[in-house]
Amino acid sequence: MEKAYEQQEGKVIDPSDKFEHVMALTLDPLSHNKKGVLRCITSREGDIKVKGYIDRSKLYKISGTSLEHFEIGEPLRIKNQEEILASLTQPGWDFIGLEDPDLWVDPDTGLLHMYFTIPIRPAHDDEKIKIHLGHAVGQDLDSLVMTVPALLNTGINDSAKEVSIVPKNSGSSRYNLVESRDRQAHTTYSTVRVAIAENMAAPWIFGETVFNPADHTIPWIGGHASPGPLFPKSFIDIGENKLVGVINGREANKEVDGKTLYGVFSVGLFIYDYEEGKVDWVSVRPFIRDTEAKTITFASQFIETAPGAGILYAHVDDSFVRAYSLNAEGIKSLLP
Repeated sequence: MEKAYEQQEGKVIDPSDKFEHVMALTLDPLSHNKKGVLRCITSREGDIKVKGYIDRSKLYKISGTSLEHFEIGEPLRIKNQEEILASLTQPGWDFIGLEDPDLWVDPDTGLLHMYFTIPIRPAHDDEKIKIHLGHAVGQDLDSLVMTVPALLNTGINDSAKEVSIVPKNSGSSRYNLVESRDRQAHTTYSTVRVAIAENMAAPWIFGETVFNPADHTIPWIGGHASPGPLFPKSFIDIGENKLVGVINGREANKEVDGKTLYGVFSVGLFIYDYEEGKVDWVSVRPFIRDTEAKTITFASQFIETAPGAGILYAHVDDSFVRAYSLNAEGIKSLLP
């Protein structure tokens, strides 16, 4: 049996005297994946294993001569950013920086779209953090203009981040996926939810929750679920309207000495029906758990490099980016 993946040695991003922690790599298809965007942590308060830690972030441009090595460049500048953020931030609330970028090129227009998390912390402890899915569009990384968010966090469970973009369905809309949440009496779950996009440059509509850890008994994804990169059909084709991809999952939280401790975050596999907007299957075991990870392995980008081969990028412990060489035949052996 062929191996499904091989963990590459070293780190994709060289250590920088500017940042101790980097994460959430995404690459720009218009540059033939030689450029991209990276989330850089400017300050960290608390322990990433304990609920309540705060990361403050900025997005930076990256560039490289190979898919295994990139260097951090200048901060990413987005026109209209201050105006949009001002309209979203109430007095006393705290915007902690753009997070978790995803780059996508619209095949119909050739325009570059970037989706990202806009987290705004409340002024008072009895209020909940606002997590919007932001959007910017332009001809390239240097001409991005921020628009109104693709999804606004207006209801208690209507947060959105970590988008996975899918092909159009027969109705010419896209049943994209986002990480959302489900607040129950004593527990908050991260869930996978459909986001209906008629126009990728205009606001989307929240759809149904298609995977909630609370409704399943899969230990590795028992507390938190987040959609990851979906593989193109040229890499793995399992039939009409179906895509295989990776899903990020975390074990259920634990309460110890009055603190909420996070479980281990791993990368799994899933199958998504983008015509119906349904998750057909989630692996009962993790697919990838980095050998150096203490608590987090989180996938953010997949690039197909040859027939049946590709590279998956994930960040480890929200601190550095690793590359993994994927083999389509090995992954097929893990599917139902």
